[in-house]
Amino acid sequence: MTLSMYQASVPTFIHGLQNLSAILTKAAAYAEAKKFEPSVLVNSRLFPDMFPLSRQIQITTDVIKGGVARLAGVEVPSYADDETTFEQLQARIAKTIAFLQSFKAEQIDGSEEKIIALKVGGNEMNFKGQPYLLTFVIPNFYFHITTTYAILRHNGLDIGKMDFLGKIQ
Repeated sequence: MTLSMYQASVPTFIHGLQNLSAILTKAAAYAEAKKFEPSVLVNSRLFPDMFPLSRQIQITTDVIKGGVARLAGVEVPSYADDETTFEQLQARIAKTIAFLQSFKAEQIDGSEEKIIALKVGGNEMNFKGQPYLLTFVIPNFYFHITTTYAILRHNGLDIGKMDFLGKIQ
């Protein structure tokens, strides 16, 4: 059995976002239990030159909504990137999940050779669909989710590998 472009993207991204949402729920409860402002975690970073947690989540959702939209040949939705609370970040995740759920496999399958052009940091990048998904979108998705996890773990949130992996289906 072969793995399709859809199977390698949409279900995996939804699963990861659901796990991320569950971790954020734990983070909000942690801040409440420890009696500190949740914004401390939302604005936390691992190192001064790294993006804070809020931006990690914004990039996570941007890379996958853009990735799937480009593979399907539809317009990439634009989000404001103005979330400052766990509730707003949860809403962004839910909006991204809903967007991903709107795709059917036939919209993405067969996009392996499709030419994808985008600007990243002012640089034009060109890919074929499959390398775009496998070497750009998926690694970026996991990098920013992992960094979010690391920020929260560094700040004392009691989460582990199973929180990151979620329910294995």
